[in-house]
Amino acid sequence: MTLREQIGDDMKSALRARETARLGAIRLLLAAIKQREVDERITLDDDAVIGVIGRMLKQRRESVSQYRAAGRNDLADAEQFEADLLEAYLPAALSDAELDTAIATAIAATGASRPADMGRVMTTLKATIAGRADMTAVSQRVKARLTNA
Repeated sequence: MTLREQIGDDMKSALRARETARLGAIRLLLAAIKQREVDERITLDDDAVIGVIGRMLKQRRESVSQYRAAGRNDLADAEQFEADLLEAYLPAALSDAELDTAIATAIAATGASRPADMGRVMTTLKATIAGRADMTAVSQRVKARLTNA
């Protein structure tokens, strides 16, 4: 079963269970997937669907922090619910040790030795760990690693 089929099945079960908040979040996800398919005139595979989920998750996390800063906890809670639902569709997150290993491998593969080489390292890492780690946190780790190198 593909990830898209699983999302469709989850939508049907949320519809049957009359879980309106969950149903709305899943419909937003399916609409984003469908929009990308229509725009690019392709059928998305699991990796591309994970990319769509990752973008949506990043948007939700940014919205949560902005709503909390503005004192709008009601809106922040709704965004957090959607973020939690989206996270459930992503593959298991990498542990700190696995992430450090991936960063070290990417730095060695690209021959990076200074902060200016960060773009090449991030490009390599994005291909390997996309959807399995928060790329903002990865970027901070790579920057610290290259600065200390």
